[in-house]
Amino acid sequence: MFKQSVTNHPRLNGKVIVVIGGTTGIGLSAGKAFLDAGARIVAIGRNIVNVKAARSALGSNARVMSGDASMPETAQLAIKEALNEFGSFHGLYHVAGGSGRRKGDGPLHEVTDEGWKYTIDLNLTSVFYSNRAAIRQFLIQKSGGSILNLGSVLGYSPSSHNFATHTYAAAKAAIIGLTKTAASYYAKENIRVNVLAPALVETPMAQRAVNDESIIAYIRTKQPLDGGRVGQPQDLDSAAVYFLSDESRFATGQVLAVDGGWSVSEGQSNPTGPPDHHIAE
Repeated sequence: MFKQSVTNHPRLNGKVIVVIGGTTGIGLSAGKAFLDAGARIVAIGRNIVNVKAARSALGSNARVMSGDASMPETAQLAIKEALNEFGSFHGLYHVAGGSGRRKGDGPLHEVTDEGWKYTIDLNLTSVFYSNRAAIRQFLIQKSGGSILNLGSVLGYSPSSHNFATHTYAAAKAAIIGLTKTAASYYAKENIRVNVLAPALVETPMAQRAVNDESIIAYIRTKQPLDGGRVGQPQDLDSAAVYFLSDESRFATGQVLAVDGGWSVSEGQSNPTGPPDHHIAE
């Protein structure tokens, strides 16, 4: 029978983790948590202002790079940086993604061709690129490893009145499918692939929703935990540390909802209000 060893060592001691989308919001918060848990990290972000701020916030055990997650070379370069700077690579956390509404995402009958392509590239193709790069490196190393992808409750638990961006939801659902099939195929190589699925979290890309009184009223009953509030990036940190640590050595292909109760709560909304809000905005 397996017996868990008791240790005072940090949970990620000696780990080197790449965070795609690690310069703001959920990714930046996770990066700080990884560092506090003993890891060294490489964080990638697209916005140069956020990249510069993250360099200061994350300190000497982090390398922060500018890059577009929807380009195939970005994750490859981040992993190469981890190997060059820290000598190893143990885990990937893919957070990068976001709203495509301004490009034409929305309810299906309103989705434009541009909106579809932009949103899929940002939220799904980027995950494909980073996961492929990580898997290839783990196979070269013959080391095993852990991949954690950020999904969304909208991938399987829609809220059609308040959060109607169908391309975004489709991309997040596809992340679950990609994660589960990869987890199945690579389990024999000790490569674990899992998903964290948040609901509404207060990030820079969520400002439209979190500043709307009708959305906040809805969230009080849809995310009823802890007083019925919008999530904070830090709410996901412990789960992310778990999946990137050896504590999750026997867990793969899982979707963990850190959602304040969204998935198990009906929620109350005003059916006459305008259905033009969604989690990623």
